[in-house]
Formats: sequence, structure tokens, C-alpha cells
Amino acid sequence: MSTTPTAPDHTSASRHTASPYRLQTGALLIIAFAVVLFLLVQARFMLISLVTAIVIFSLMSDAISFIARQKVGPFRIPNWLASVVALALISAALLTLTSIILAQINTVLTTTLSYTDRFPEAMAAMVAWMGADVEQAVFNSASTIEVGGYLRQMAGQASNLMQGTVLIILFVGFLFAERVWFATKLTNFVGDADQAERVSRIIGSIIHRVNYYLLVKTFVSAVTGLMIYALALFFGLELALPLGVLTFILNYIPNVGSIVATVLLTLVAYVQLGDLGQTMVIFAVAGAVQFTNGSVIDPMLMGRALRLSSFGIIISLAFWGAVWGIPGMFLSVPIMVGLMIVCSHVPALRPVAILLSREGLPEEDAGLPKPIADAPADETPHHEAGDAPSALAPKAQPGPAPAKRQGLAS
Repeated sequence: MSTTPTAPDHTSASRHTASPYRLQTGALLIIAFAVVLFLLVQARFMLISLVTAIVIFSLMSDAISFIARQKVGPFRIPNWLASVVALALISAALLTLTSIILAQINTVLTTTLSYTDRFPEAMAAMVAWMGADVEQAVFNSASTIEVGGYLRQMAGQASNLMQGTVLIILFVGFLFAERVWFATKLTNFVGDADQAERVSRIIGSIIHRVNYYLLVKTFVSAVTGLMIYALALFFGLELALPLGVLTFILNYIPNVGSIVATVLLTLVAYVQLGDLGQTMVIFAVAGAVQFTNGSVIDPMLMGRALRLSSFGIIISLAFWGAVWGIPGMFLSVPIMVGLMIVCSHVPALRPVAILLSREGLPEEDAGLPKPIADAPADETPHHEAGDAPSALAPKAQPGPAPAKRQGLAS
């Protein structure tokens, strides 16, 4: 009886060989993530200012490109003049907004400190219907809370806002100074004109969506803040204006901000009025306003502009809130938008984009906006010596993927 020799099991051997390499790769990824996380936490003040400056710069990039293409008689507005005017307007707006926010925060903290003595009584009165023992227990517990210490700590953190504003203005100024060379640097960095054009369109898509999100969010937050201000003014609350301003600011934090603003309004109303019935009316009206504006009007205006997963937004909010605190919560959605778009165009990372998108359908190349460099000849602006079209100033109108240029095709 003849026997057939058994062939060596190369598959099993390759699996045993690949296993240590996979383990090593996983360990290196964990170490790299830990190092990046450490740097994000340690350099958060600088990084928060830089990310905010990039967002503000992207907001003004389209406007500057539009202004620079305009003509006053036979003269075209120079790119540098449009950038200088934009930087001056941004600086004035940021400094004014920071001063208003600090003034309102100081007003809230000063007024709240005067009510700290009434805080334990107000908390105990809310549970008086449960019995004298429970009321006394809540009063004793509330008396141990050092509200004044927490408020003074918040005031100390708010004082860093002006320093951050100055740093943001400096970053925006340097970005404007380098703006005209972005397209040239991108082409030289990538080394291929077609690939640089594709990267420019991806950047343009990120800018377009972040800008649209911020514009819609600003409109909805402003309307909500005005309605809360009117509600507080109607019930005679002393902090009507500060509460309206804080509602406007907090509504930039997705999902959580509206809840915090409503709870804050309710607590202030109860401590000042001391009437549970009026407080519940204020809570109900404020909740209805926040729900209508945040869950009906906001999604209706956003449409399919973001297409972000709600669960992904919560995860991003929690992560960046843990890493960068409250500023990270404000920046969580713009960062998530950029991450989703970048991952959707990297084949190895496309599963991440699918998880971050709402319908599991991240955009394709055909959905990217057309950059200025590919505009028709009669619409392309003529640049002065040394000027170059910015890679961060795409058209807002989406268009089909551009065909290769004749010179590149040959």
C-alpha cells in the first residue's frame, strides 16, 4: 500500500509568523495613541487656540476670495488689502465678543454669589413635600456645598479667555499672511498636480460644511438666546440679559448645551423668585423653546449638509470634552466633520467614515466642491505677481470631478 507524502502546512506557519507582528503593531498603535493624547492634554491651550484660528480663517477664506475678485472701476482689490481688512474686522469682533462674554460672566457670578446664602433653603424647599426629615437632610447637604468656591474657580478660568483671544488673532494673522502661497505649497508638497487638486477639493469640502454648520448654528443660537432673554425679562429675572447671552453661547455645544442652559435658567429663576409654580412654567417654556429650535428648526436648516451620526456626535463631544474641557465641546463637531471627510477619501480609513456618517454613506469625489483653480477661463481671477489661488478658498458650488489637463495627460 503506497502512501502519499503530506505537504507542509505553509498557511499555519505563516499565521504563527504574522501573529507576533500583529501584536507588535497593535502595541505600537496603543503607545502612539497614548503619546498623542498626552500631547493633546499638555498643549491644549495652544492647540485650542490654533484649531479655533483655523475655523475662523476658514470662515473668512471664501469671503476674502470673493472680495479679491471684485473690481472698483478699472482696479481690482488686492489680495493683501482684503486680508488686512478681514483681519482687522475679525480682531475687533473677537475682542468685542470676548469683552461682552467676560462682562456677562462676571455679572452672573457676582449676582449668584449674593444668592448663595439662599441656595440651601431653596434646595430644601423643593423637597418639602417629602417630609420634614428629608427637607432637613437636603438643607444640611446643600449647606456643605461651597458654591462660592466653585464660582470663583470658574471666574479664574474665564480670565484665560482674553489671553486665548489674543493668541487666536495672532494665529489668524499668520494664516492670512501665508494664504496666497497655500496652493503652491500644496502642489510642491504632494508632488503631483492632480493629487494636489484632489486634496484641495477635500479641504474645500471640509471648509464648506464647517462654515455652513457654524452659520446655521449661529442663527439658531441667536434666535434661542433672544427668546430666553424675553422669557426671563417677562418674569422679571435680574439676570435676563446674561442668561440670554449664556444660552446663545451654550447652544453651540451639541445636545448638552441646551440642557445646561435650561437647567441654569430654572435654578436662577427658583432661587430668585422662590415660587415653584412660576419656576415650573419657566422650565416648561424654556424646554419647549430649546426643543423646537434644536430638534425641529436646526435639523431642517442643516438638511444633509453634515450627515453626522448622532451617536458619533455624543462620542466626539465626550472625548474632546474630556481632553480639552468646555472649548473641546465647542470644537467637537467641526473636528468630527473634518475627520469624517478625510477618512471617506482614504481607502484604509473609509470604515471609520461610514461609522461617523448618519446613513453610512460618506461623500464620494463627485460630491466635492470644485476649486477656484478649475474655474472657467472667463471666471478665473487674474493674480498679481506673487499671488496664487488659495487651496483653502474653494467654490461653494459642487461640481463633477475635473478632467485631467491636456499638459498632464500628455
